[in-house]
Amino acid sequence: MSGARPMSGARPASGARQASLRESNLALVARTVAAAAAPAYLSRADVAGATLMTRATASRLVDELVAGGVVDELGPDELDRPAPRRGRPGTPLAPGARIAALGLQIDAGFLAARVINLRGQVLAEWVESGDLVASPPEVALRRLDAAGGDVLSRLPVGCRLIGARLALPGIVAVGEGLLLRAPTLGWSDLRPADVLGAGTLAGLPLTIGNEADLAAQVVAESAPGRSGPLPDFIYLSGGIGIGGAVVRGGQVITGPHGWAGEIGHVCVDPHGPSCPCGSTGCLERYAGRHTLLAAAGLGAATPPDRLFERVAAGDQDACRAVGVAAWALGIAVASVINMFDVPTVVLGGYLGQIAGLLRAELDPALRARVLSARWVAPTIVAAEPCSAPGATGAAFAELAAVIADPARWIGRPAGQVVAHPAGRG
Repeated sequence: MSGARPMSGARPASGARQASLRESNLALVARTVAAAAAPAYLSRADVAGATLMTRATASRLVDELVAGGVVDELGPDELDRPAPRRGRPGTPLAPGARIAALGLQIDAGFLAARVINLRGQVLAEWVESGDLVASPPEVALRRLDAAGGDVLSRLPVGCRLIGARLALPGIVAVGEGLLLRAPTLGWSDLRPADVLGAGTLAGLPLTIGNEADLAAQVVAESAPGRSGPLPDFIYLSGGIGIGGAVVRGGQVITGPHGWAGEIGHVCVDPHGPSCPCGSTGCLERYAGRHTLLAAAGLGAATPPDRLFERVAAGDQDACRAVGVAAWALGIAVASVINMFDVPTVVLGGYLGQIAGLLRAELDPALRARVLSARWVAPTIVAAEPCSAPGATGAAFAELAAVIADPARWIGRPAGQVVAHPAGRG
């Protein structure tokens, strides 16, 4: 056997391993740069230290990412303030400002389109309020497509769009691109990409997702790939309906089918009012925006400050409506805390806007109902105001693919509308 030749494929296998190592290292460097919070930008030497690579290896990988637009070298005029360093400072690095994604959202109360880059900066956006309950899906989707086209036309020269994602309320089969059911909209068995057809959204491939899951990711991340202050929390997306998500270690728990977190349809009273979902006594029938405002004797478009004024004045209807909403939230949220051991609750959307009204009754309700409250008291946090967090989270989700696997993207010319690489889910 001494004269036998090596088996065919042995050398390519070694090459494949080298390619895989390069891809993994590129992803590690991209994640490291994305995770660094401004203004403490990293240099090449910092990246080498953080990743335990040699300086030469880290510098070579950074050069590749810079050439592909995934990472930018910052000039003095781009820094918030000079980072104090001893000796000769390295060139600061930041996520690429030219790579961006289109985030879209359809809610029962508004439509939104937003383009965000790898730094988390909003490059262009459009938000339009309206009552879409029981509206024809074709009308809403075509309006959103037109708005998306307008937003894309306002992007800076050289911006590379890597995809579009649409946030929808209700149960979504992400892999199939199918909205199974959205009770607040009255839609079911809808594939938005089929309604829009080819050639829409500048030819970008359209992915869909659950709006509460995507909005929760905006709390988990302050920018794509950069962790927020709360790694574990329960998120409630408050609007006409109520969506929800449970986040552990910065990741949304979606369940095997991607349908977890439907907190708005937790039953708080089986003898309560009927819900569009087909059940009775669901949380959103007590704490949804339209229901709460109607119970307070106010119109559906009443701004939150008017409700605050009514409660401060001691208006019985307003106080009772807020009390009922807090009661229902206490029952539903306490059940989720008891099940998942996640005592931090983030109120988003309309619930976040009126968190100051809800806390007085919601805090004691949770302390009474959460089994572990004696040792770790539940905490209520209002999410940062955002007109369409699902649209922001949708863009974040698309951009996460670039950070996770930059090798698939760095060889493409600037300014091109880029389709998803083969094999992406």
